[in-house]
Amino acid sequence: MAFVTRFAPSPTGPLHLGHAYSALLAHDMAQATGGTFLLRIEDIDRTRSRQQWEAQILDDLRWLGLHWPEPVRRQSDHIADYEAALQRLWAKGLLYPCTCNRRDIAAAAAAPQEGAPMIGPDGLIYPGTCRPDTPPTGAIPDGSALRLDMNRALQQLDENVVFAETGSGPEGQTGAIAASAATLIDHVGDVVLSRREFPASYHLSVVVDDAAQGITDVVRGNDLFSATAIHVVLQRLLGLSTPRYHHHRLIRDDAGKRLAKRDDARAIATYRAEGATPDDIRRLVNLPPLHLAG
Repeated sequence: MAFVTRFAPSPTGPLHLGHAYSALLAHDMAQATGGTFLLRIEDIDRTRSRQQWEAQILDDLRWLGLHWPEPVRRQSDHIADYEAALQRLWAKGLLYPCTCNRRDIAAAAAAPQEGAPMIGPDGLIYPGTCRPDTPPTGAIPDGSALRLDMNRALQQLDENVVFAETGSGPEGQTGAIAASAATLIDHVGDVVLSRREFPASYHLSVVVDDAAQGITDVVRGNDLFSATAIHVVLQRLLGLSTPRYHHHRLIRDDAGKRLAKRDDARAIATYRAEGATPDDIRRLVNLPPLHLAG
């Protein structure tokens, strides 16, 4: 099977060293296997995405020596794909509307009878306030977030939630990674798949996009390791293949904190302005020079 991977930034700020590491690693892995490196722009958040940031991202990646097939997939061009996936899950009775805001969830999760609030891949685990006893029918309602009923979803799966990890998770997890039903229900919960202001959440869009682009190997930071079981569940429910996953270390600042887009001091554009070369960036993230990569 050919190796096809991708780098999928959001145009909501400048690329920093952490982004550079992930993009360079994915590109190098594709080059080493004679595979394909794709670029995807995750601009589904139209309130924060900016054209100038996308232009800067493309410019920085080309400066780093990366190349990819055109055209680039932009999420904003594929809203119908996400809506179709939601319709399939709704028809299976696996979604329900939710009107809770973050304050409601925090209050319910902190209720005395619930014990200490539990944190999952999306923050506080949803306490099930809006979950119906029976699946809703009719058309998908407008103006509400849509959550996946995790318990019902797992009942429809006829195989275990397993994925192949060729990198490592935050605690060194590698190889065949399995997530039990109890873990998914108790420690992940009913994740949001569509928000009032967005047609799809990250979890749904990334699964649909990876399948549409024929991704065989997902290369990304190990901060997303805990979300991978969610993606495998959605792949199984939608009849999509599950790629291999390669989670990698995060690039951190001197205090050990992961880099954020607001950390302009480590933005690729800042290094460029100060006279750095692409190989300088590679050294900073502990990757071999371009002529040795692959």
